[in-house]
Amino acid sequence: MPGQELRWLIQLREFRVPVRAAHPEMAEENEELPADEELPAPAEEGFEQLENDSPAERSGHVAVTDGRCMYVWGGYKNAQVRGFYDFYLPRDEIWIYNMETGRWKKSKTEGDVPPSMSGSCAVCVDRVVYLFGGHHARGNTNKFYMLNARSTDKVLQWVRVECQGVPPSSKDKLGVWVHKNRLIFFGGYGYFPEGKQRGTFEFDETSFWNSGLPRGWNDHVHVLDLETFTWSQPITTGKTPSPRAAHACATVGNRGFVFGGRYRESRMNDFYYLNLDTWEWNEILTQGICPVGRSWHSLTPISSDHLFLFGGFTTDKQPLSDAWIYCISKNEWVQFEHNYSEKPRLWHTACASEEGEVIIFGGCANNLLAHSKAAHSNEILVFSLQPRSLAVPRGCDLLQGDVGQLVALPAQAPPAQREPALRQQQHLGLLSPRGTIKERSGVVHPEGGEADPESGGCPWGQELGMLSTPGLWSVALVEAAGRIFCPASVTESACACSQPRGAPLACSSPRDVPRLQGLGEGQPCPGCPSS
Repeated sequence: MPGQELRWLIQLREFRVPVRAAHPEMAEENEELPADEELPAPAEEGFEQLENDSPAERSGHVAVTDGRCMYVWGGYKNAQVRGFYDFYLPRDEIWIYNMETGRWKKSKTEGDVPPSMSGSCAVCVDRVVYLFGGHHARGNTNKFYMLNARSTDKVLQWVRVECQGVPPSSKDKLGVWVHKNRLIFFGGYGYFPEGKQRGTFEFDETSFWNSGLPRGWNDHVHVLDLETFTWSQPITTGKTPSPRAAHACATVGNRGFVFGGRYRESRMNDFYYLNLDTWEWNEILTQGICPVGRSWHSLTPISSDHLFLFGGFTTDKQPLSDAWIYCISKNEWVQFEHNYSEKPRLWHTACASEEGEVIIFGGCANNLLAHSKAAHSNEILVFSLQPRSLAVPRGCDLLQGDVGQLVALPAQAPPAQREPALRQQQHLGLLSPRGTIKERSGVVHPEGGEADPESGGCPWGQELGMLSTPGLWSVALVEAAGRIFCPASVTESACACSQPRGAPLACSSPRDVPRLQGLGEGQPCPGCPSS
């Protein structure tokens, strides 16, 4: 009946339900789901957010860290109501994850609260959270916000900053670098610039008939000075990357790295860095294996010489769970074996802790373009890339691998024996999320069990791995689940920790360092030294 149809139209208008595209192929091919008219409905209209001790599942959110805490805001999830597809998460709440305790806390926010959005860009500088761009229920934005996480107020306050100069165009899925108290933004997908911009803008032809305003990709670089809050656009030189969105950026020193992203129908694996002092672009061409092309992945600095890449979405619409380490000084990629191979993620976030961990939160575990079937996640995946709070055996020289794993060798070991172990360690140099050493390049590193120590096995379970160098023992000190486990791996050695062999170490402070001693098999340790 006409009256019923009118009531249904009114109800749909009130809920602002996302309207599916009239042409199914268009909706499927358009990765820019929240940047088209298939809009997630606002969280505050028609849906109730259930209270819980952890955030709701989500994709397209932002997460930043001050080193100890991770701050999560925004994103969207499935509506889980028949006929409704997606909706944005509440805009007035921010979730804070304590990286040391592993606990979540929800904090309400007030002030100039940004609209609920996805695809925004955020950073944390001196415990102040800065937020730019994104896509909300009415389209893209180029507004800039800040939130002082240092505040002692019970309710954190958002402030919308009115910046000087010519701002970037309204866009989402862009990247950012931080250098010398400046934010440098690159790329993204959004509206055609209103004013004159340096760089290239490429229209997405499908957006002409799939949305009210045409959108496209760009390669623009914009700089925001955090002292004066003034926008500027530098003149760049060198080989400029193609326009792109859903790429990943990371800052190391004065280099702003960017990997992959989508441009038209291609999800790329090209690799560049921008010198943030001279504004010169450089393409990075590596030898050997490298990650496949992808978008919606993450790229995280884990040291002054290493980047960690995880997840993403391929050109043939496959979610990825692979992880890679890029060594800047060697200009090479090494694939990182881990225990999350069955947990692909895309449009997730990644934050590095002060303890050498990369924490992945949220994202989608399957084809995000499936809309109502998208499997959004609220899981945390922790990659322990550098052992933390390691106890160093006395009387041993230390060899440090590419990513910080420590291996102890006897001080009297001849150079001929040290060198093969060092080469193995530098080639491996990696710990899996649970602190176990994985198999790589034909060298077996058992994950546990009653293995023969002489063959390189570890008889104390999967908390410890062993390098299988013939005729040479070595010990990997690994902290797992907050406890340091006994590093002894041969019958001639045991740890001095006042615990039976294989028990968690009682000493983990720098002055109570366990040491290897020549004890017989099964003998308890004699106790920690006093200094």
